[in-house]
Order: sequence, then structure tokens, then C-alpha cells
Amino acid sequence: MPHSPPNIYIIGAQSTGKTTLVTALSEHFAQNSSLYALAKEPYQIKETARNVLKQHYFTASDITNSKTRALELQRLIIEAQAAAETELGDTWYISDRSALDAVVYAQQYVGATEAGDLQQGAAWDAIVRRMEAGVVILCEPNVKWLIDDGVRLMPQDQSEWLQLHSHFSHLLAGNGIEYTVLPSSTAQLTERVKLVVDQWNGKRVGSQ
Repeated sequence: MPHSPPNIYIIGAQSTGKTTLVTALSEHFAQNSSLYALAKEPYQIKETARNVLKQHYFTASDITNSKTRALELQRLIIEAQAAAETELGDTWYISDRSALDAVVYAQQYVGATEAGDLQQGAAWDAIVRRMEAGVVILCEPNVKWLIDDGVRLMPQDQSEWLQLHSHFSHLLAGNGIEYTVLPSSTAQLTERVKLVVDQWNGKRVGSQ
């Protein structure tokens, strides 16, 4: 039985082009399925955090105004992301975030101890295993893309934005998850897609 292609996680701080990149990657694979001998196109896991915010009546300001609300929100996002991944089973997917994103925001806005508590138990171990088996792309912040859409949390300044990026790097390394940084200097969408596809194809071929 052929192996499913490796899943792709496009992660990073807010406004780093993740969802746009996921859409472009899905279109690339749809148009080139025969090139990669794909039985089916990837499923898209998108906007998990935004959906949790709406479903549970959270606002972006809850993250900065209440540590209790902020921590509960991140727990719910981890659960929603893990459920979406688990429900797909062997169906391969591209996601515009990971459960680790919620830990990053907990660390930034609640505390290191609470962020550590989120990384406990069998459910977290399963999350890490899925990420280890996939391709993880960490998008570096590009100040030109920092736009307030009225829904997502906005950093106070560029320093805070870069600090979030640093948290991602440290948490990935701390969990033993290999990743590739997509530099902000790679701004053209076609170039960004190529970088991700090259990493994905290398892992796919290496696992066969």
C-alpha cells in the first residue's frame, strides 16, 4: 500500500502570509497531480484559530487583557487543530497553522509555565509525531504584510512580532521537530511555493 504524502504545516506569527501560501500550494498540487503521481489533492486545514474565536465568542483582545481567557483560548485551539488532523486519518493535508502555534501565544501572553503545561500528555505527543512526519515551514515576519483585519491579534510593535518568531524557533527545537525557515526576503508567491514544494518533495522521496 503506498504511503500518504507528507503533510505540510505552514506556521509562524500572524500576518506572515500563511493562508495565502496554503491556498497557492493547494492550487499547485491540483494542477500538477500527475507530476507527483498523487492519488488525490491535499485537504486544507485553514483558519482554525479564527473559527474557535467565533464559535466560543472570544475576541483578539481577550489574549492580552485576560490571562485566564487567553489560556483557555489556546487550549481550545490546540484541541480543534488536533481534532482536525486526527479526523483526516491517512488523508494528506496542508495546514496554515499547527497546535504548536497556540503554545507560542500562551508563552508570549500568559507565561512559560502555562505554555509548558499545554505540552503534556499523549495528545501532545501525537501532535509532535505528526509534525515530525510532515514538512514544517516557519514563515519569517515581513513588516509589509502586517495588516490589521479587525479579527486577528496584532502585535504592539515589530519587536513583539519578531519575539513571536523566536518563540516558534525555540519551541520547534525543544520538541525535536525539524523545520525550514521561509525567509521574508522570499516575497514572491511563486518562489515561496517552490521552496515549500522542494522541501516536501525531498521528504516524500526520502520516505519511499
